[in-house]
Order: sequence, then structure tokens, then C-alpha cells
Amino acid sequence: MTRMRAVDAITLILEKEGATEAFGLPGAAINPLYSAMKAHGGIRHTLHRHVEGASHAADGYSRATGGIGICIGTSGPAGTDMITGLYAAIADSIPMLCITGQAPTSVLHKEDFQAVDIESIAKPVTKFAATILEPGLVPGYFAKAFQVMRSSRPGPVLLDLPINVQLAEIEFDIDAYEPLPALRPEATRGQAEKIVDLLVASEHPLLIAGGGVINANASDLLVQLAEELNVPVSPTLMGWGAIPDDHRLQAGMVGIQTHTRYGNDTFLASDFVLGLGNRWANRHTGDLDTYRQGRTFVHVDIEPTQIGRVFGPDLGIVSDAGAALEQILAVVRERRAAGTLPDYSAWADECTARKGTGHRKTNFDNVPIKPQRVYQEMNAAFGRDTTYVSTIGLSQIAGAQMLHVYGPRQWINAGQAGPLGWTGPAALGVVRGKPDQTVVALSGDYDFQFMIEELAVGAQFNLPYIHVVVNNSYLGLIRQSQRPFEMDYHVSLAFDNINSPETNGYGVDHVKVAEGLGCKAVRVEDPAELAAGFAEAGRLAQEHRVPVVVEVILERVTNISMGASLNAVNEFEELAGSAEDAPTALVPLAASLTDVVAEPVGAGA
Repeated sequence: MTRMRAVDAITLILEKEGATEAFGLPGAAINPLYSAMKAHGGIRHTLHRHVEGASHAADGYSRATGGIGICIGTSGPAGTDMITGLYAAIADSIPMLCITGQAPTSVLHKEDFQAVDIESIAKPVTKFAATILEPGLVPGYFAKAFQVMRSSRPGPVLLDLPINVQLAEIEFDIDAYEPLPALRPEATRGQAEKIVDLLVASEHPLLIAGGGVINANASDLLVQLAEELNVPVSPTLMGWGAIPDDHRLQAGMVGIQTHTRYGNDTFLASDFVLGLGNRWANRHTGDLDTYRQGRTFVHVDIEPTQIGRVFGPDLGIVSDAGAALEQILAVVRERRAAGTLPDYSAWADECTARKGTGHRKTNFDNVPIKPQRVYQEMNAAFGRDTTYVSTIGLSQIAGAQMLHVYGPRQWINAGQAGPLGWTGPAALGVVRGKPDQTVVALSGDYDFQFMIEELAVGAQFNLPYIHVVVNNSYLGLIRQSQRPFEMDYHVSLAFDNINSPETNGYGVDHVKVAEGLGCKAVRVEDPAELAAGFAEAGRLAQEHRVPVVVEVILERVTNISMGASLNAVNEFEELAGSAEDAPTALVPLAASLTDVVAEPVGAGA
């Protein structure tokens, strides 16, 4: 055995576990670990301006790669800064390892400087949190942490390291260390047969693909099943990209906020729903009576306590989404070979044709710019390989209604927690995980301002991406939610900026701030200049290798389509009347469902 400091053992474990991308801030209580990382040389570290930003970057890296990002900070306030990041990760089933430095064990009961019981604080928002009090326990706790993060429903872990534990010497042999196996429930053949029995008894089946499909790296299996059955698929917000948007069987997203009109219409026409790796989130279902009426539901999820949490399905199966898809696909292929599968061609063609109906108008020429035009121009400017990053607000909701996503892990979104300020630092983590790929972040002005200092991280470490900031100088989603109260109270961010009169009362000069933080920025005030603005942003990002902000000056007040139930979504703008009104729609607008030729609109996955 080799004798070494506990922190040196940690760096060897991180390397063997394949977790070598760290984001954080050094400080007195965690400096021993930083000294070990420096000596090791194989753990890449990105220095952030805020520990919450570091946690969101680690989260973004995990989401983009399927690996495990690491967030590191000192004791006390650094640990508490991580809590929002841990919440965002656990809410969306994302593995992430947070490591905090702590005061020496001998003074933990003495209210020492920056000593806080971070274990207790973090437990509600982690799968596992522990303060390691004995040096000899360090390898075992890290092995358990990685197993817990990867097993069943993924999620984050926090390990707290008193400084004396970090510095203590232990006996450790990395060659004898092996990662513990991840524990994942797997559907049986019998369960798959029951699922298929219920599906084939229906006339209008629909597959709902949740984030669990992407977590399981099972997008290809999902598409194979859809094509084998010839039935439509609707991704949830967290599952967006599991099937390409332009695949003929991608039926559109369902929901009361993030959705397409044709997606909701297809769901309401269905009579059987198979949910795979999804949670029946309230922004997806809306009013449950409307959502459930006239449908048989099967729910497959990796977490047993998710089955029946929102409503009791007709059949619930606890399984990893990928394992379930393998079993279901095997049963379906056998039945197809035996000639016992129903022909769903008419239903599939109807759903494909429906994609040419109910489009929202995007081709507005108004000045100030209407937000719908921004997403139209983004569709035109950014290619199929683009990865979008967003979190919350009218910008995210409208983006999910109008943007196009073509592959798994190309829509990176803090869906359940939705913390303001998440987008920018998460995008930096995505860039770390997807170097030399096109990454486009989408924020409203308030989300952008929350952690705007993180732009300097991208400038310092040459992490180029394009950050589209749709600026109406309003808390737009909150303002819209205040409408029933007949108020517009403390939601305006507008003021006359005495240093930047060119902002015309919109307040913060985002261009100056971005440039002051070492980045490039473009302001667009005319919709005819959006395409040129995005092209210039791409050029600047490639040339200077820094984040580039595209600030789009919007009209102050816009209400985005949403409602309380799938059949009662409020439309605040006129719908498209011709194909020219929505030129980047996946299927050109038709006068009616029967006017659309139900031909494939894209290749398979």
C-alpha cells in the first residue's frame, strides 16, 4: 500500500471514476484539495466568479455530456451558495458532485469562522450528503458518492471535507480501487408484454419521452420503437431532442406553457399514452381531468416513488428507460414478424399532417421587435448541431414553442427548478463539455443580469458561445402572471440610464457590461438586422474565443401563449394565416389537416 494525503487519494479516485472536469473557487479550507489537483495535473479546473455559478456550470457540463461535473468551494458561504445549483440538479435528475472544504473537526462545535453544518443544509436537495470526519473513510465515501449519483434516478451529492481530514495521510492503492456498479432496475420480458398488450389494444397510441430517455442514452432505441410501431412521439421539455423535431413521428411537445398547438391537439386525440422516463410535471399535464380523460396510461420510470406520484397509471413499471425500451422493442419486433401488430399508418399520417396546422405567427416586422421574430431568425441562423441552453421566463417558454431541436443533449434546460441566473454559467459548462460546437444560450434580461459576472469566466478561459438576450426590461413571466390580479407591480426593470442614453429607457446597458467583462456584444433593434446580428456574433465568437452577447430590444409587453389545461391555451397574438407567416415551421402551414400530404418530413434519428 502507498501512504498519501487523503486529498491526493481523492484526485486519483476522480480520475478513475472519469470525473475530471471541475468548476469552483479555491480558499483556505479547500486549498489542500487544490494543491492535490495541481500536483496531479489531470483534473481541469475552471475558476468562477461566484460559487453558485460554478455549481450551474458543473450541472451544465453533466447535462451536456452525460458525465459528472464537479463543483468545488470553501466552507460556509461557498457551500450555501451551491444549494441552488444542487436543487436545480436534483429537480431534473442530474448527477453532480459538490465538494466543500470545512473547518477542522476539533472546532466544528465552536462556531468557527465559516463553519456551517452544510451536510444538514444540503440533504434535502441531494441524494446523499456527508461530512467526512475520519480520513480513512475518504475513499469509501467517494466510491459511495459516485455509485449513488449514477444509480436509479440520477442526482447530485455533496461531500464536506474538514481541512485536517484533507491533510491526513492514509494508506491507499488506486490500482485496488474500482468504481462501484450503478444499480438500475430493468423491466422484465413479462412487463414488456403487458405494456405492448395495452398499447395494441388502442387505436391512437402516443409515446411520451421524458428526460429519463436522454439520461439512459436511449434516444436511438426510442426512435426505433416509434418506427417499428409507426406511432407518434411527444417529448417533454426535459426529453426534447430524444427524437429529432423533423422526424415524421415527432408529434410536437405537449403542455400548458412549453408546447406546440399541434402537439396538444395530437395528445387530445390519443387514447393510449406510454410515458417513458417522465414525471407528469404540471407544466406538461395542466388540468389533470382534461389530461387523463379517455386515455389509458402506462408509466415507466426508474424511480419507484414516481409511479403514482401525480396520478395513478393503469400500469406502472419501475425500470431504466433504456432497459424498458430494449424489452418493449424485442416484443414489438416479434409480434411484427408474426403479423399481429395493428397498422397505425392512418394515425401516424394524421399526426404528421397535423404538424402543418395551428402555427403561431412569427414573421412580424414590428419595431420594437416582437419576440416571435427572434426565434424565427434563430431557427434560420443556427444549424441542426446547435445546442441551446435556457432556464426560465417568457424567453424559455416562447423558445420551447418555436425553436427546433434535433438531437439528445441539444436542449439544456433547468426545467423543474428554473433558477434565474442559471443560463450563463450553465452554458460555460456546456462549452467545456462540447468544445468547438455551436452553443447558444437564451435569456431574458433579468435571467441574464442575475449572474452576469460569469461572462468574465468565459473571457478568461476562452469559452465561446452566443448568448441571445431578449430584452424587454421587464420580469415578463411574472408580469403576465399578475394579470389576474389587475396589477403591474415591481416587475419593470426600466429606468433612464444616465451613462447610456442610447438604451432609451430600457435601463442596464448590457453591451457595455459584456464588453467590460471581456466579451463581445451586438445590439439589434430592427428585425431586419437579426440575421446579420447572429452572423456577426458567430464571427466574433470564432475570432475572439469569448462569449458574445446578442441583445435584442423587444417591445415592452408581450403575452406568450399559455393556459390552465391543454384544451384551453390562451392565444394573445394572431395565428399564422399563411406559410409566409411562419416560414421556419417544420411543415408549411396548410388550410386544414387534410390539405397536408403526410409524407416524411425528415430522416430517422
